[in-house]
Amino acid sequence: MSEERFEELRRLREASLMGGGPKAIEKQHQKGKLTARERIDLLVDAGSFTEIDPFVTHRCKDFGMDQKRIPGDGVVTGHGLVDGRPIMLFSQDFTVFGGSLSGAYARKICKVMDMALKLGVPVVGLNDSGGARIQEGVESLGGYAEIFLRNTLASGVVPQISAVLGPCAGGAVYSPAITDFIAMVQGTSYMFVTGPNVVKTVTHEEVSFEELGGAEVHAARSGVAHFTSPDDASCLALVRTLLGYLPPNNREDPPRLEPQDDPDRVDPDLDGIIPADPDKPYDIKDVVTRVVDRDSFFEVMEAYAPNLVVGFARLDGNPVGVVANQPAHLAGVLDINASVKGARFVRFCDCFNIPLVTFEDVPGKKPGAKLLYAYCEATVPKLTVITRKAYGGAYDVMSSKHIRGDFNFAWPTAEIAVMGPAGAVQIIFKKEIKTPEDEARHAEEYRKKFANPFVAAELGYLDDIFEPRFTRPRLISALSLLRTKVDKNPPKKHGNLPL
Repeated sequence: MSEERFEELRRLREASLMGGGPKAIEKQHQKGKLTARERIDLLVDAGSFTEIDPFVTHRCKDFGMDQKRIPGDGVVTGHGLVDGRPIMLFSQDFTVFGGSLSGAYARKICKVMDMALKLGVPVVGLNDSGGARIQEGVESLGGYAEIFLRNTLASGVVPQISAVLGPCAGGAVYSPAITDFIAMVQGTSYMFVTGPNVVKTVTHEEVSFEELGGAEVHAARSGVAHFTSPDDASCLALVRTLLGYLPPNNREDPPRLEPQDDPDRVDPDLDGIIPADPDKPYDIKDVVTRVVDRDSFFEVMEAYAPNLVVGFARLDGNPVGVVANQPAHLAGVLDINASVKGARFVRFCDCFNIPLVTFEDVPGKKPGAKLLYAYCEATVPKLTVITRKAYGGAYDVMSSKHIRGDFNFAWPTAEIAVMGPAGAVQIIFKKEIKTPEDEARHAEEYRKKFANPFVAAELGYLDDIFEPRFTRPRLISALSLLRTKVDKNPPKKHGNLPL
């Protein structure tokens, strides 16, 4: 009797491991996609994955589904290690019913998410699904809602990362959209609520999968995707890198690595990085990469709203979140898209105890209060370096001293004023200006008197002004001091973010 049970166990486990079978696996490979289990092997440390619920099957009896039961039911769930640190994960299997979600499938994912909250570890979802399993009707819809609820409850408690590695249609889209970060694969992954055929039926427009919801569309236009990769393997390597900057939960600090860069390193080349012409652009990433630990800058949402640069980096081995105006794109003006991009990143860092380092060069701000709200709300250590322009309301927004910036520094090239000299003199000296020469003379007078960092330093709005070459050691010193910082917001259920 026991030998029969052993044989049954082996048979079921083999069936679970094979998913939709050899032909379906070959078809997956022909599309340039890996299988659910191949993806897990690339994501976690070798030999560290332990599966949960490999024998779960659906309970649907309609439409002949009682004759189609595969152990695991289209999603592989379990836990593993990434660089020796635990994660919970699920990997959707497109070879089984097109990865469609059933009630049983949803319960497997919910179990993983519930465990992640209890244990305080990140959740990684590898998504490749055609949406709800139509044969199950409302049960599959209810399953999605159960997942959405857990995504929301876990938000700000444990990091949630989604890799979209195939189609994500209908209800399958909402869960990744609630998570903290989404990585997509170019050419093989899509996200849309309704597909091209439905769009054609309703609007009579023909649109391709790529145009409707491809990786580039979501990375550059909608802002839904934070990263894109050329294939599954590079996407999963990116997720591993991202996890290396994040703490396991909101009660712990992000992981420090032994630094490979001198904390006292100065960079004389920074002294000449700001152009003599105040209207000439430069690349703020050249500043960021010279200041942070070498090769540690990991940019987020690179293709979306490039007038603001955000990403993770390390200073003396400690993870930080970097927010920087980009003078090389739209002069670094803060528009609505940049405000949304920055606000989401700032709030994530604040959720997970990641200090914020802001590099400011912004000539102005268009409507968009989200970034201001996020900076005001954040209680993590906040450091700001004004490299050049800090004009108008944008000066306030970019982690100024007035919204609880801890250390606010400036380079001698900084210009801090209500507005730029050209606009200011048209108001202040409107009657005196008769010729272009008059305007130029008044503008230069204004620049010397107001468009500099010294007035702000006299008022205590800046903690110090120093030569650019010393930026790295000054930031590292400030961060070291701020490790014991304690700040809090007034007791409340939650704020009302200006959405």
